[in-house]
Amino acid sequence: MRQKTVAFFVLLFAAMSYGQTTRYVYETLVNPDSINLVSMKSERTFLDVKGDRSLFISENKLKRDSLFLALRSEAKENDKKEEKDFSKREGKKPVEPTFFEYFITKAIPEQKVYYYERAAGKQIYYQEDRPVKWEVTHGIEKQNGYPAQKAVAEFGGRVWTAWFTKEIPLSDGPYKFSGLPGLIVKLEDDKGDYKFDLVNKITVKNAFEEQISSDAKLSTRTNFHGDKAALELEFGKNRKAVAGYNGVGNMNMGGGRHGGGMGRGMNGGGMRGGGHGGGMHRGGMAGDSQGSMTSQSSSVEMPSFTNTAQNPIELK
Repeated sequence: MRQKTVAFFVLLFAAMSYGQTTRYVYETLVNPDSINLVSMKSERTFLDVKGDRSLFISENKLKRDSLFLALRSEAKENDKKEEKDFSKREGKKPVEPTFFEYFITKAIPEQKVYYYERAAGKQIYYQEDRPVKWEVTHGIEKQNGYPAQKAVAEFGGRVWTAWFTKEIPLSDGPYKFSGLPGLIVKLEDDKGDYKFDLVNKITVKNAFEEQISSDAKLSTRTNFHGDKAALELEFGKNRKAVAGYNGVGNMNMGGGRHGGGMGRGMNGGGMRGGGHGGGMHRGGMAGDSQGSMTSQSSSVEMPSFTNTAQNPIELK
């Protein structure tokens, strides 16, 4: 009887633990322009670990994406026709732009890394095909409150230095980096453009999780930018076609009795929404265009961000 009780509580604890997310918070410094002398920008990034999977995402992108889903859900529930603009939310601060317009997931045991962006309202992703080859030193030094070992690797045209701790036996870290016998608590590149410092560890019961679209386009790392451009080109052509139909409809509405019905039909519903969404393709390092999908699925409009990030985290 006692063994059954112990087994029950072990299973219950495991279920509760699996339902929780452990969030590792990194204070991240970014040099937005590697050519001109500018001050470093600070942004928090999260490494959310749940079970044997992890999600790397910036705090600002997480806030924006979760807010977008909440507003879209609200619009659907209320069946509202008017558009919502994040920048005009009463009594709330505007959503800050991010230097990380993407998210990264990892299958930790298999050390598989997946990179996700959005182009023309469609999710596109690839599996990272370059394993990180670390050179580990044996010395121990204190980094961000943990005893840590130093490891160096060349990746994406930069030399990266990481400090990892075996006190947190998790083979993971910020961005695409993992594969060390402990969590990365500090990471920086040789050009001084990026620096990640672990500042906190918290438990989140109902953490926001990025949704993977069932129709997400699978690409490869080498073909990724070409596939993104193709999606955006196709979306642009569709927008022009929709705008042309709307133009015909408007002319018919003003042109006489026979045109009115056609004009109203072309301006209704999905035609109007599809034409509106594409203008949101802005922002961040990777050019996330999540806003372009908003008008296809709802009346919620994403905020417009200026493209301030000119310094990609990978140079090749």
